Amino acid sequence: MRNLISFSIAGSLMTILFLGIVNYTTSPQKIWFIYPCLLLLLWPITLYFMSKKMYKQYSLICSAMIIAFLIIENYLYSPDYLWFIYAVYPIIWWPILMYLEEKAKTLKIALIGCATTIIYYSLLNIILSHPYPWAIYPAFLVIWWPLALYHAQRKTFVAFSVTSTILISIFFITVNVVSSPEVIWAIYPIFVVLWWPLSMYFYVYKRKMYNSTTLPKRI
Repeated sequence: MRNLISFSIAGSLMTILFLGIVNYTTSPQKIWFIYPCLLLLLWPITLYFMSKKMYKQYSLICSAMIIAFLIIENYLYSPDYLWFIYAVYPIIWWPILMYLEEKAKTLKIALIGCATTIIYYSLLNIILSHPYPWAIYPAFLVIWWPLALYHAQRKTFVAFSVTSTILISIFFITVNVVSSPEVIWAIYPIFVVLWWPLSMYFYVYKRKMYNSTTLPKRI
């Protein structure tokens, strides 16, 4: 493994140097060699940390590298608009969840993560791009984290289908109202999703009926 790591380091550095020279000699007006550099650096880093089973440290280093790459990319090509702050937040959660270990699977952490995500993107929406409430999209996605975890722990799958259907319906109605209130299109996806709890209910009901008729009765 040591020889493989040494080979990956040498190969990465040689390739980065080669691409840097090609970039400088052929198209110095655009710094494009930084894109493959990120992947090339991850090669020896991944081999090293995986061989040492240092998964927490690996997540921390990789997150820092990706964030640094996004900041450089933002600074080089669009310094007038700080778009990297949208992508940084979910990347930060990778090492956070790794260091939390078993606590990351708890409902408490899911609720905290859900709440902070909604607050973070809502503030960005209000401060940087107020006219359209795009924060409803990441909010809709992150709510599934505590919702799915709650019902999975209790194995309440029928209740999960009902709650999920309500959530999806609210989401489509909200998007319909804020995006195109002149056309009522939300009824179409809502009609489709209504079949989910309906099918779950009849599946459970049919299974109970089957078990009651096939299981031997006690005298």
